Amino acid sequence: MKRRYRAVTIIGVGLLGGSLGLALKARGLAGVVRGVGRRRVSLETALAVGAVDEVSLDAVEASRGAALVVVCTPAAQVSGVLDAILPVCLPDAAVTDVASTKALICAHARASWPRPLRFVGSHPMAGSDKFGPEHARADFYEDSVAIVTPDPAAAPDAVAAVRELWESVGAHVAEVDAGRHDAFLARTSHVPHVAAACLARLVNACDNLRPFIGQGYRDMTRIAASRPEIWRDTCLTNRDAILDGIDALSAMLDDVRDAVGAADAERIETFFRDGQRARKEAVGE
Repeated sequence: MKRRYRAVTIIGVGLLGGSLGLALKARGLAGVVRGVGRRRVSLETALAVGAVDEVSLDAVEASRGAALVVVCTPAAQVSGVLDAILPVCLPDAAVTDVASTKALICAHARASWPRPLRFVGSHPMAGSDKFGPEHARADFYEDSVAIVTPDPAAAPDAVAAVRELWESVGAHVAEVDAGRHDAFLARTSHVPHVAAACLARLVNACDNLRPFIGQGYRDMTRIAASRPEIWRDTCLTNRDAILDGIDALSAMLDDVRDAVGAADAERIETFFRDGQRARKEAVGE
């Protein structure tokens, strides 16, 4: 039987927070869903689409009495939100977040929250280049992967509650250490976003190329349309792993540049063959 919460507070009711609210309400898993935001217009939109039942500009007051608190702000803001709500969280509340970087956030919670930790980091790997509660969907998390990064000092029932949260909205849950999460995501998400922005800028640097843009360019640069402030925060909260990934990518570009410069047909073909094989091994297609 799925857990039902009397009150859930979602801090940040954009696409991720709004979709979570819709998913919880559609499944009857929350008596009241409270939405917190910084802009009244976004909160009114979240209310209008049915993602939340109540809205507030005050995360602290909205977190009082909530059995579950989910922080859906950009990564750089999560630690500050955790500091603010800690004094008012129920002793048995489960608290989590949805940020795509985990090590700094989890380390902050470990240093500042009492034991056993009621905060359990998580990262639902569902996304879109769209943003805002107007794009929220109740099925947004179905068949996605939600990564949970529990600290060894986390309360077992809080870990169980966070796992169950994501499973209840249709996600498949995996547990991994926060540091390994950040290293993995740098390669599979963060550096690809950097590369997509570079490719978008590469074309935009030339005049009158729009008639020559095909599906390949659109596929490769779709994620470059994502919110810049989100990716700014991602880079700042996962610097070391992203720098390692950029260095590795730069080395590969240098290698193919040398091959093209030398007109070395064998090396060029090997470069693309290695990429073809790597993709097949990674995604199974």
